[in-house]
Amino acid sequence: MQHINIKKFALAWGVAGVVFYLGCIILMSTVGHEGTVVFFNSLLHGLDTSTLIRMDVPLPEALIGLVETFILGWLFGALIALVYNVSFNKKYTHH
Repeated sequence: MQHINIKKFALAWGVAGVVFYLGCIILMSTVGHEGTVVFFNSLLHGLDTSTLIRMDVPLPEALIGLVETFILGWLFGALIALVYNVSFNKKYTHH
């Protein structure tokens, strides 16, 4: 089995998280509250997000969220790669 480069895999997860976060910012700024509610209600079938969505997110808070999303994505990716490398890359002898 292949070995996963932990730093590269973690970076990929962190960047993917940032892309999704930026996509959410673009969605909210282009379709407004109603469009955002429709999008997330459709995505999270059965859950009404109308009372959860706050449109007046200050820029500093959004930037902090962007950084936090990258960090959490990076940590998640590093954990996946680490578990894979430790658990699935052991050499087994065939009988």
